[in-house]
Amino acid sequence: MGILASCHCGAIKFEVSEAPATATVCTCTFCTKRGTLWAYYTPDQVKLTVTPEADAVYNRNGFNKHHHCNVCGCGTYSQIPSWTDYKPDFENPRISVNIRLFDDFDIASVPTEIIDGKNLW
Repeated sequence: MGILASCHCGAIKFEVSEAPATATVCTCTFCTKRGTLWAYYTPDQVKLTVTPEADAVYNRNGFNKHHHCNVCGCGTYSQIPSWTDYKPDFENPRISVNIRLFDDFDIASVPTEIIDGKNLW
């Protein structure tokens, strides 16, 4: 069994196949204001259960689809390309999940990396 997670009201739930090796704190304005702590998975490692009317998507740049719950407001997950040398790789999509939503999980046990998104993009 993997790790279960959900938004506050439970309208968006997901399960990841394993604990993340690391988590990412991004300093871009969006991630900073959202307060997320990201872990990255391939689409086959994430099982989503989404109430369609609760799922809202923010898509500023045309390819990062940032989901949040339209009911309770929690930032939940994003559908993104992989990145190589700061360029999107659309052939290898990823799901980034907000590990602050993990149930019964010690977030402090996961090493964090800081990405300077404020200055990189």
